[in-house]
Amino acid sequence: MNNIKNYIDDNKDRFLEELFELLRIPSISADPKHKNDIEKAAELLKVHFEKIGMENIEICETPGYPVVYADKIIDKKLPTVLIYGHYDVQPADPIELWDSEPFEPIIKKTEKHPKGAIFARGACDDKGQMFMHVKALEAMLKNDALPCNVKIIVEGEEEVGSENLGWFVERNLDRLSNDVILISDTSMISNEVPSITTGLRGLSYVEVEVTGPSHDLHSGVYGGAVANPINVLSKMIASLQDEDKRITIPGFYDKVKEYSEEERKVMGEAPFDMEAYKKSIGINAVEGEKGYSTLERASIRPTLDVNGIWGGYIGEGAKTVLPSKANAKISMRLVPNQNWEEISEMFKNHFESIAPDSVKVKVNIHHGGEGYVTPTDSIEYEAASKAMEESFGKKPIPQHSGGSIPIVALFEKELKSKTILMGFGLDSDAIHSPNEHYGVFNFFKGIETIPLYFKHFTELKKQEK
Repeated sequence: MNNIKNYIDDNKDRFLEELFELLRIPSISADPKHKNDIEKAAELLKVHFEKIGMENIEICETPGYPVVYADKIIDKKLPTVLIYGHYDVQPADPIELWDSEPFEPIIKKTEKHPKGAIFARGACDDKGQMFMHVKALEAMLKNDALPCNVKIIVEGEEEVGSENLGWFVERNLDRLSNDVILISDTSMISNEVPSITTGLRGLSYVEVEVTGPSHDLHSGVYGGAVANPINVLSKMIASLQDEDKRITIPGFYDKVKEYSEEERKVMGEAPFDMEAYKKSIGINAVEGEKGYSTLERASIRPTLDVNGIWGGYIGEGAKTVLPSKANAKISMRLVPNQNWEEISEMFKNHFESIAPDSVKVKVNIHHGGEGYVTPTDSIEYEAASKAMEESFGKKPIPQHSGGSIPIVALFEKELKSKTILMGFGLDSDAIHSPNEHYGVFNFFKGIETIPLYFKHFTELKKQEK
């Protein structure tokens, strides 16, 4: 493995510049105006796969944005690792809160990243983490050190629910057959305390619309006599949680997995600094479901949050309007056993039932996905643990994450293989927010660790036989 490490050290500047080129492309999947940028990012990945020596490279069309595929099959008798990542990114809004241009990557030092961090939209989620795999594959291929077969798929719709990746997977089962799926789209506890994500929450994402009068009204003439949709919507949303911060939708908790005291004790051993946590996001106090710790609330418990709310006049100055409509986007993070389609229907039925007769309510179910748990007593996990221990010099901690990667549960269902979530970001990297960044240390540590995963997984699979 020394040749690989030397190769990485000798090519660090080039690796960074190639990542910067990818980060400069505003491949925003949520905005149709960026369709050409999505296609440009896919084309650039295809070029990189060609340069590093991958084979069967293809930009695969779907009903939505394309999937980029490549593989290297060195011996069909050897195990196969399937790598997954995504090249699409979140919108950069609000632009005015960025300290630098979101699509002009720069490196700046931070408290958590004293060696420097790459600031750009997609730096951590997921271009930077996905590109680690491209460069790790390059390091292995250029040094004739790839120990097993590899396949890689990179999609362009993860940030909008991966709707068409499911379509692609179902039509390419043989092509995507593998022994393990490796994903870097999660985080670690810290650069000093490596961890492996062993649980993800699911997701249900909905949009609601409350309509009162047929058109906007003068609040002086009609105020107090006609229902204000914004007032009604606010009250309806407030009723979705009780005083203990438990969600009030009937049946919502019926399938929620309850962990034993022993299991919760083990989870609680992960280091956590409450004061640093509050300081990092500028709050004075935490809150959440009664009876659970902050880490538990953010990982093993379901949630309901308003992601956006609007209606009426929001321009400069004053306009005394009683609006016709009010809207909100709402996401629910789900835990294993909660089916996102069932929860979405529960939400829809409940939200419609609590609406007063003075308004009409419309609920639009956007997308969702299932939660996922990775067993820690498997060869797949053991290989990741060994790789990170060799790379970081200490054994990683298994940790549940509060985030969602909807495609993971589908992978297991359709491809019958386990997923290892070996991410290298930090929770403080501001993904989905202004000033998203990714540590230079983390980028190169990922490139260094990924070949070790291939080595240990191949060795363990041979011992299994």
